[in-house]
Amino acid sequence: MNTVLITSGRVLLALYFLLPGVMKFVSWDMHIALMANHNMVMIPQLLAMAAVFEISAAIALIFNRYTFIVSLLLAVLVLVINLNLHDFWNYTGIEGAHEVQNFVKNLGIFAGLLVLAGHAKVSAK
Repeated sequence: MNTVLITSGRVLLALYFLLPGVMKFVSWDMHIALMANHNMVMIPQLLAMAAVFEISAAIALIFNRYTFIVSLLLAVLVLVINLNLHDFWNYTGIEGAHEVQNFVKNLGIFAGLLVLAGHAKVSAK
């Protein structure tokens, strides 16, 4: 049962990155505008790197390859995205509430990635 739970969680976390990674290419202009709205720099380069990394990392997680390092790198990506794109402290009203919700949700994803990395390291021993 443990194996089924870990595998299911790992694949679901992978899908959380695979689908948005693909959508970054499908909805390129929308993502460019979002990043520009948050005053980011090197937007096309960062967007392309994030998309390629999310897709590659998700595939690695699905096939249970490099799970420890991929989980930690995705956790770093989540923190960077959280601080740059879900800056709830700069908003009020419904928009601020929406950004708080995304920020907290991403902290849950971050925690799941840390647990996955920890499990991968323990099971590799």
